[in-house]
Amino acid sequence: MPEAPDADETAPAAPPLRRRADAVRRAPASGESVTAIESQLRSMRSDAEQHIAQARAEFDQANERIKQRTGRDLIVAILIGVAIGVVVVASLIFVKSLFALFALGAMVLAVFEFSRALQVSGRRVDVGPQLAAGVLLLASGFLAGLWLHWVATLVAVAFVIVWRLTAQLLAADERSHNDVLADVFVAVFVQLYVPFLTSMAMILLAQDRGEWWVLSFLVLAVVADTGAYVSGLTFGRGGRHPMAPRISPKKTWEGFAGACVAALVAGVLLAIFMLQVPWWAGLIFGAVVLATATVGDLGESMLKRDLGIKDMSSWLPGHGGVLDRLDSILPSATAALAMYYVLSPLGVA
Repeated sequence: MPEAPDADETAPAAPPLRRRADAVRRAPASGESVTAIESQLRSMRSDAEQHIAQARAEFDQANERIKQRTGRDLIVAILIGVAIGVVVVASLIFVKSLFALFALGAMVLAVFEFSRALQVSGRRVDVGPQLAAGVLLLASGFLAGLWLHWVATLVAVAFVIVWRLTAQLLAADERSHNDVLADVFVAVFVQLYVPFLTSMAMILLAQDRGEWWVLSFLVLAVVADTGAYVSGLTFGRGGRHPMAPRISPKKTWEGFAGACVAALVAGVLLAIFMLQVPWWAGLIFGAVVLATATVGDLGESMLKRDLGIKDMSSWLPGHGGVLDRLDSILPSATAALAMYYVLSPLGVA
């Protein structure tokens, strides 16, 4: 006897209109799910944007407070400092002659902005001869050695003096003798302050492992400056104990204490891991560079105060001018060269 067919087999197929109606009734459920997900994503995005905007506003307020206290844009200063640091470190590690070119460029810019500031104050400075003599000093320092470099220094100084006196004679104006002597003194000072001190770094660079000593004293100068900056902001708010109020009112003894700690710690680490000298030699190196960097910083501040300017230029946003960044480095180059001759023989295996 044949089996009865199943109900599914015997049931007539649903009409096409009915199937489409069922699909229409089911579609809103899927569409509502997609809409809910999109709404949730938009809500999450809105919350994230609010948090980012709030964090940015708080950061801008903190940066503005720091800018009002120090007169610097911290973010821009950090970015420019990092960029310069990368170039300096890379040139010293891989091809130290590239650092000589970098130093040459820095010297040219520093002489130019310093000369311009002096000219605005009424002094007559011959920029071209200053730059020519400066190139001679840097080249002799890197290529000729220490003793021939002293001869080149005498030639450079005599050159800028003779040029200034000759230019004054040709000018045939009624400039007073005191002004002429002041112009000659300024010509010598510019040459000895920027090119000569820069050439000390070139002499050090040319020595055996000299690139590591150059890098070390640069690191020490930067670390000391950073330590003073952080410590001064943290403990020296309001200028509690000004270090030299007539020269640089924002420098405090609290900042100097932070610079001391940072420089001594960095000196020990550099001595052990980079210079290969005893750790106590690093303390000496750090202390000497700290002293010369501090004197250089205060000295340049005094120059700017006498000239009636805040920065030598605005070429480096957040930093001021090139010479504003070299103020602590230039005198430290001579100190680092002296420390090289004293401490490098103590090198450990």
